[in-house]
Amino acid sequence: MDDDTIAAISTPFGVGGIGIIKISGPRAQEIAHTLFRSPALKGALVSHRLYYGEVVNPEDGSPLDEVLLSYMAKPHSYTREDVVEINCHSGYLVLRKILELVIKSGARLAEPGEFTKRAFLNGRIDLAQAEAVMDLIEARSLTALSTASSQLKGFLSHEVNRIREELLLLLSHLEAYIDFPEENVEPLSREEIEEKVQAALRAVRRLLETYEDGKIYREGISVIIAGKPNVGKSSLLNALVGEKKAIVTPIPGTTRDAIEDMISLKGVPVKIIDTAGLREVTDLVEKEGVQVTRDKVAQADLVVLVIDSHQGVDEEDRRIKEELQGKRVIIACNKIDLPPHISPDQVQEEFPGKVVVPVSALHHQGLDELKDAVVSEVIRHGIESPSEILVTSLRHKQALEKTAGTLTKLLADIPRDVPPEYLALDLQAGLEFLGEIVGETTREDILDQIFSRFCIGK
Repeated sequence: MDDDTIAAISTPFGVGGIGIIKISGPRAQEIAHTLFRSPALKGALVSHRLYYGEVVNPEDGSPLDEVLLSYMAKPHSYTREDVVEINCHSGYLVLRKILELVIKSGARLAEPGEFTKRAFLNGRIDLAQAEAVMDLIEARSLTALSTASSQLKGFLSHEVNRIREELLLLLSHLEAYIDFPEENVEPLSREEIEEKVQAALRAVRRLLETYEDGKIYREGISVIIAGKPNVGKSSLLNALVGEKKAIVTPIPGTTRDAIEDMISLKGVPVKIIDTAGLREVTDLVEKEGVQVTRDKVAQADLVVLVIDSHQGVDEEDRRIKEELQGKRVIIACNKIDLPPHISPDQVQEEFPGKVVVPVSALHHQGLDELKDAVVSEVIRHGIESPSEILVTSLRHKQALEKTAGTLTKLLADIPRDVPPEYLALDLQAGLEFLGEIVGETTREDILDQIFSRFCIGK
C-alpha cells in the first residue's frame, strides 16, 4: 500500500457542473506536474492551495479541460498521504479521459472504499468512524445524517474506548499481580473486581439498548397501507407523500400492484407502500395483487389499516383484523370529512389495544397525528431527538453482545474463587470483542467486507 498511488472518480457519473478525480499516494504530486499546466504554478505545489489551469495530454501537450487543482500534503489530508484533487467539468468522457491519463502517469485504479481504508490504516480514523462515512453518504433522513455525523466525530468510539480503558486498567493490575509476585503488587479484592466489571457491563448494556432505535434511524422502516378496497388507501398514500403517486378512483380494485415511496417521518426513513385491497377475488390479475399485499404485510414493520368511518366497520374489516393477528397495527379511521357511521371510540371497541387515528386523506386532516403514531409505534424511546451515541450497526451490536456475555461469565466466576489467571483470560476476550468495533482487533477479511460496501471513489 505504501508504494501505490491510487486514483478514482469521486463524483457520480452524469452531466453536471463539476466532476472530481482524486489521487492519493507518494506519486500524487509527480502526476499532477505531469498533467497540469498553470502560469501560477512555479515549482512544487503548495499544500492546501487551489490552482487554476488545464489538464493536458503529456504525449502532445494538447489541452483536455479547464480545471481547478488542489494539493494536500501528508499527513494533513483525508488519507494522511499526499492527495491531489482535479476539479473538472462533469461528463462521462472528460472524467474517463483524465482518469486514463492519471493512470498512465503512474497511478492505479482505486478499489472500492480504498481511500477511506487508507485513512483507517494510517490512523486518521478508527473503524467505527470509517463505517460512518458510508452511513453519512447513504443517510435517508436528517436524523440518520445526524447519527452518522456523530459517529464520524467519534462519539461511539470514545465510549467504547472508555470502557476498554477501564477494563485494560483492571487487566493490567491482575496481570501484574500474576506475573510479578516478587514485586508485592497489592491484589484487588473480589469486591473491587466485581464493582469494576459491573460498571463496564452496565455501560455495554446501555449501548446495546440503543440498537433497535439506531437501526431504525439508519435503515428505516416499512409501513404497509392495508384495508378493504375503496376505503381511501391510495388517497392516504398520496397525502402522506405529498404528491400523486397512486391512481385514485371510486372503482374498487383500481390498485393492483404495490406502490412504494420513501418519506421521512419525524426523522425516521419510512418506505410507505400502498397495496391492493384485501378481499376474496376471482379476477386473476386482482388475485395476484392481493397475494402481493399479503406478502408485503408479512414483511412489513407496521401496518396502517384504513377503515371507512362513513361506512363503518363490517365483516370484511373484521376478517382483515383476524388476518393481521401478530402484526403491529395502527387504525386510520378515514373519511372523517363525511357524516360518520361510526365514531373513533366505536372503532376502538372493534380494535381493542390498537391506536386509532381519525383522518381525512382527501382534506389532509389528522396526518400529523398519524405520522406521530407511526413513529411512536416503532421507536421505543419516543420521537424526541436521539442521543449522540446510537449503535446502528449489526456488527457493533454483535461485538457488544459478545462482550456482555464474557463480562457476565466473569461476574459469575468471581464469587466461586476462580483463579485470577482465568479472570484475566475473560477480560482479554472482552477487550478483543470491543476492539473489533474500533478496528483494533478486526480480522482482515472483515475489513475487506466492510470496505467493499463503499463506492470506488470514497
